[in-house]
Amino acid sequence: MVDRAPADRPALAEEPHILVVDDDRRLRQLLSKYLKENGFRVTTAADAAQARGCMRGLDFDLLVLDLMMPGESGLDFAQSMRGETTVPILMLTAMGETEDRINGLERGADDYLVKPFEPRELVLRISRILERTAARPGKPETIPVTFGDCLFDPARDELTREGQVVRLTTTETVLLRSLALHPGEALDREALRQASGEAASDRAIDVQVARLRRKIEPDPKLPRYLCTVRGKGYVLRAD
Repeated sequence: MVDRAPADRPALAEEPHILVVDDDRRLRQLLSKYLKENGFRVTTAADAAQARGCMRGLDFDLLVLDLMMPGESGLDFAQSMRGETTVPILMLTAMGETEDRINGLERGADDYLVKPFEPRELVLRISRILERTAARPGKPETIPVTFGDCLFDPARDELTREGQVVRLTTTETVLLRSLALHPGEALDREALRQASGEAASDRAIDVQVARLRRKIEPDPKLPRYLCTVRGKGYVLRAD
């Protein structure tokens, strides 16, 4: 582990609280020490059960979650958390294959980092995610957008379906907001990558869109509202 703090780390709100979930005791200790030295509050858990206990009593700004853990895996834990909370998840994985990373995104992770990694990169990725989830005082005033039985309010970053709030991940929220601010206009994958602030592949953007469709479309396989525009990208067709 490198103890040097990254000089170009973006400014963050005071002491964001990070939950590190990893069955490797030494790694938990090293990550806790390094993150604290870089301005974060840190709580650690050895497995999913401990993490749930921590989350019942504390609020966290972000989870750093190991993919491979005994008992309930990080993938299963991330998927279950998406039914309960929108807290961002940065997944750590020793598996660097594209499909493994895509699987993590499909289960609810907002970003991933392949082991072994440079601690400085971890801090930068955490900072970028937290920047995207922070309040945006300069966010333009917009009216809610309706499509089918859904309503998305860009001013509040809130999606409802038949009056019930639909939980979105951080990345899903950013993508839906980008599309809702330009209803009827096709946005290419590069524009969506820039909006999300992620160094994501086209495939990763496609995965996020597929997840959104499952939450807003009557039939995700035959989308009526979040549509693909061949050769251009994606468009949100509002009512």
